[in-house]
Amino acid sequence: MKQVYGWDHVGDGPGDFFGMTVEHLFAEVWSREGISTRDRRLLLVGLLVGQGMDDVVGLQLDAALRTGDLTPDELREIVIFLTHYAGWPRGAKLNGQVEELIARVMKS
Repeated sequence: MKQVYGWDHVGDGPGDFFGMTVEHLFAEVWSREGISTRDRRLLLVGLLVGQGMDDVVGLQLDAALRTGDLTPDELREIVIFLTHYAGWPRGAKLNGQVEELIARVMKS
């Protein structure tokens, strides 16, 4: 989870649903050989944009920029590419998310 998002797992109490999910998703799925973390993130961003899951897209974009998986220019290129497949309304939303993220992260 630290490699993918840049932060450590913290359990969520009794039953630890979050902990079990994290253990499976990051220890087994994200860490598999075959494609890179960057490639997995690109696939996931495309899927999330296509499904209109803007809140989760924001999390992925932030992690991609902060972990160095994607640069600001690459994020902007993703916006242009996905807009033509996901549609202009989703592309416009994604563009706003990307530009806000870049402005916020590059300030700090």
